[in-house]
Amino acid sequence: MKTLRKLLLWLVLVPVLFVLVMQLFFFIQIWWWVDHNPDSTSFMRRQLSVLREKNPDAQLQHKWVPYDHISNNLKRAIIASEDSNFSEHEGIDWDALQKAYEKNSRKGKVVAGGSTITQQLAKNLFLSGDRSYARKAQEVVITYMLEFLMDKERIFEIYLNVVEWGNGVFGAEAAARHYYGTSAASLSAAQAARLAVMLPRPRYYDKNRASTYLARRTNLILRRMGAAELP
Repeated sequence: MKTLRKLLLWLVLVPVLFVLVMQLFFFIQIWWWVDHNPDSTSFMRRQLSVLREKNPDAQLQHKWVPYDHISNNLKRAIIASEDSNFSEHEGIDWDALQKAYEKNSRKGKVVAGGSTITQQLAKNLFLSGDRSYARKAQEVVITYMLEFLMDKERIFEIYLNVVEWGNGVFGAEAAARHYYGTSAASLSAAQAARLAVMLPRPRYYDKNRASTYLARRTNLILRRMGAAELP
């Protein structure tokens, strides 16, 4: 009986210790990134692996640029399109999540996500694209770690430099050069709005640049950009 109790205790303790160690790893890694730029993310490495299945020599298009070398047009466009309350919330916009849930319920399918910029960054930095309650819970924990250790500008700077913008295209500088042959600093309002609208489905829009929805949504974001509050 005593042996059974010990076994049950270990069956509980080992997973708990594993989870705690993993959270400590995430915390230390995020703390390091307060002053150092990430070389890559979990999502970038996964996509590179996919590309190399077809082409062993494949490389990602990616170049880090400082926050002030990225056009304010792009910053405003992304906030207007992805997370209008970015400067105000503490990582998770519960109102946006509720609205997304209601919209998805009405449509009978997932048409809105409600994830904030910080949540998207948390997922890109560390997690897989799998959908599960466990992964979502971990995303929430990492989101609060990011908000605790970093200011909004640093969170946004990392996001702008690692977010996916096409097949193997990551970050604002690579996206600006891939689509417009210019730098991230030189993006016009229209170019920035279009790039922002591409974010939910970047690989799809990379192949379908003449999409009617893309054009219509771009015009909408252009009208909203003036009200976007930068961190």
